[in-house]
Amino acid sequence: MARNKPYAKKLRLLKKVKSNRRVPAWVIQRTKRNFTRHPKRRSWRRNKLKA
Repeated sequence: MARNKPYAKKLRLLKKVKSNRRVPAWVIQRTKRNFTRHPKRRSWRRNKLKA
């Protein structure tokens, strides 16, 4: 991917990066391990973005 990208695309990629984090430990603890996995987690190798 090019180093120089349009600003709007950069913002979209940034949003995807932020949303790709794991479930926080305090959430797992608060829900007594009912919510341990993130249903919208994305692997950079398997699932490609349409950004």
